[in-house]
Amino acid sequence: MADRELIFSRLLDAPIKLVWEIWTSPEHIKIWWGPDGFTNTIKKMDVQPNGEWNLTMHGPDGSDYEIKSVFREIVKYKKIVYEQFTAFKYVATIEFESRGEQTLLRWQMLFESKENLIDAAKTYGVDTGFKQNAQRLVDYLSQTIQPL
Repeated sequence: MADRELIFSRLLDAPIKLVWEIWTSPEHIKIWWGPDGFTNTIKKMDVQPNGEWNLTMHGPDGSDYEIKSVFREIVKYKKIVYEQFTAFKYVATIEFESRGEQTLLRWQMLFESKENLIDAAKTYGVDTGFKQNAQRLVDYLSQTIQPL
């Protein structure tokens, strides 16, 4: 499986409820989702099993990318699994683990094959984009946390 997956794992300086909210709220995810320079229009985000997630990603070059996904598994404060069907296909699993006032986040993108991952990397830059997306999440989270 290792040759067909991308993984991001990090201990975040935020409580699990906040990390969950940033992942499941269209108002938040539209701000940090995607590679550097992208903005988003969330058309539908029904965070429940078999719920649709439809968005338009607006590239910095003016290109629009229509993305359609379906949530497969939702376990509040524990796990989100969704499957993307457009642009490139993959299944994402995001796991949340509370560590007091911190959250361990593990984010995996699993492609059908090594060849599909290589093609998505060559065509869409998914490998670089994934790293940028994860860093945008971390940066947004640090801006969202209010100092005591």
